[in-house]
Amino acid sequence: MRITDLLNKNGIALNVEVSDKSNAIDKLVSLHENCGNLKDVDAYKKGILAREDMGSTAVGMEVAIPHAKSEAVKAPALTAITVPNGVDYGAADGKPCKLIFMIAATTDGDVHLEVLARLMQMLMDEDFTAKLKTAKTADEFLKIIDIKETEKFPDEAAEKIAEKKGFRVLAVTACPTGIAHTYMAAEALVKAGEKMGIAVKAETNGSGGAKNVLTAEEIANCDGIIIAADKSVETSRFDGKPVYSTKVADGINKPEELINKIINGEAPIYHSNHKEAADSSSAGGNESFGRQIYKHLMNGVSHMLPFVVAGGIFIAIAFLIDAASGVSAEGNSAFGTVTPVAAWFKTIGGFAFNFMLPILAGFIAMSIADRPGLLVGFVGGLLASNGATFADPASVSTVPSGFLGALFAGFAGGYLLLLIEKICDRLPNSLEGIKPVLIYPLAGLGLIGLLMCAVNPFMGMINTGLNNGLTWLSANDLGILLGCILGAMMSIDMGGPFNKAAYVFGTGMLTTAATVTDPSVQTVCYQVMASVMVGGMVPPLAIALSTSFFKNRWTEDERKNGVVNYIMGFSFVTEGAIPYAASYPLKVIPACAIGAAVAGGLSWLFGCTLMAPHGGIFVVATIGNPLMYLLALLAGAVAGMLLLAVFKKPIDSEKVK
Repeated sequence: MRITDLLNKNGIALNVEVSDKSNAIDKLVSLHENCGNLKDVDAYKKGILAREDMGSTAVGMEVAIPHAKSEAVKAPALTAITVPNGVDYGAADGKPCKLIFMIAATTDGDVHLEVLARLMQMLMDEDFTAKLKTAKTADEFLKIIDIKETEKFPDEAAEKIAEKKGFRVLAVTACPTGIAHTYMAAEALVKAGEKMGIAVKAETNGSGGAKNVLTAEEIANCDGIIIAADKSVETSRFDGKPVYSTKVADGINKPEELINKIINGEAPIYHSNHKEAADSSSAGGNESFGRQIYKHLMNGVSHMLPFVVAGGIFIAIAFLIDAASGVSAEGNSAFGTVTPVAAWFKTIGGFAFNFMLPILAGFIAMSIADRPGLLVGFVGGLLASNGATFADPASVSTVPSGFLGALFAGFAGGYLLLLIEKICDRLPNSLEGIKPVLIYPLAGLGLIGLLMCAVNPFMGMINTGLNNGLTWLSANDLGILLGCILGAMMSIDMGGPFNKAAYVFGTGMLTTAATVTDPSVQTVCYQVMASVMVGGMVPPLAIALSTSFFKNRWTEDERKNGVVNYIMGFSFVTEGAIPYAASYPLKVIPACAIGAAVAGGLSWLFGCTLMAPHGGIFVVATIGNPLMYLLALLAGAVAGMLLLAVFKKPIDSEKVK
């Protein structure tokens, strides 16, 4: 077993100041704890102190190697510190120790003796020891050891390299919709690994569930895990391993950089507990609070989308059937349910659509507080959709809180549950078994009920104000500006936060349209969704047109892949433009954003409406004023293509071939 297999970057502290031997031991033990090497810190430390009581583990030459064989150790490991000023460690030669290794060994076998013997053979070389004492970085420290170990045991080093099995780097990719970004990031990471000569396996958490799932053996043998995700993924299986968590776009755009973070030992050790079992937001410890909030939100959105898409399309079909049967929509509150077939589609679609807000709130809360949060968020979302208050808990005559209320319920419910769990930590251990099945649900249900009944009236007023604002925008011909803004947002980051914010706003407007009776408000809501979708269709179509009509701007591979963007654009898969935006961001993004703004504004100007939240050109039957909608789409795509021709100059003729 090589020293470099047992010692990683996070277990090394250089130029440490320690006052005495006890202080040095505390530091080394804390490094083991931070690396996730220990099951019980106190028990392991007792083993170290017991060994020191038998005699100092200082070996001379200003070196000490404290060690303990204990059941508190998860797996054999090393930590190390350098102490430039030295510390009195009770060495037989009376010299202070300036280099200290601490061995943590399991009770099976004599690993600590093997490691101790190996270290001593290497440390007998004074030049090697001197280099370690003066190392400036943990990377340099490890490199010095690796060079010496390979020199000292050349045959063994070659054997170990040949015997290494499995994947050095594992990855988990996920995006809110679980379609394009998820698979693009996985492919980019695997390809980058092949290019670097590093075996990489990527698990995709897509819309159809997890594929290429990482096995326990692969996790145990890997150097670390990359989580490139914009929603929560299950991370408790990575306990004690280096984990680097980032956004899914980094998996697409910076795969080599992410792989190097694992290989170079730059990823922090992930520590799991029961409250984090389904949450990747704490994995790696390298994410801001804002980033965590975004991931919680996207976890709710990703679970909500199937209900919105399927339910929304069913409802749109119901309207189409009634319209085709000659039923007038004007002033007809029963529109969509007049004919029996339409009533069937409207009812079934309504069932799915009505789950939208509870699902959104439930999975936001679950992302924050694991499974106990699901009940609290789900009920909070239902109370938001009904508008329950203290005076009217049955929601007979209240204004629903709607989408904003569901967002509030999800986040408030999740953090309330965490607070409840923290308070319950003070209860006796004998109650541990009933906390998740009795205490958490009861306390959570009571608190979210009180909170939402108190908040709903205010949220209802905000919702009413929003509806009035949309009507005012339309009445004052300012809706075109909103259409331009929404279209541009769909293109600015092509599946990122701006894109998702615009899309969530659009689907939220569909919810509003389903709950209001004012036809003018409903029309504006449907216009919002139309501007959102047409804006998202423009970027891949602009790219496809540009690669077809301005071939000298693109390489041969880019032109070949450009054809696929026709399909992706017409299917409302904005992410098809990402590889081009990543390669030429300052040229592609502005061109596509302006083109998308043109399409969104024209869609509003032409009075186009959309009742379905997804589907692109394939749900044209649910679009109001479809021919003008297609014209708006074509105008935006052509504008994007022409701007690309201006922004992106012809490339070297050799690359075009």
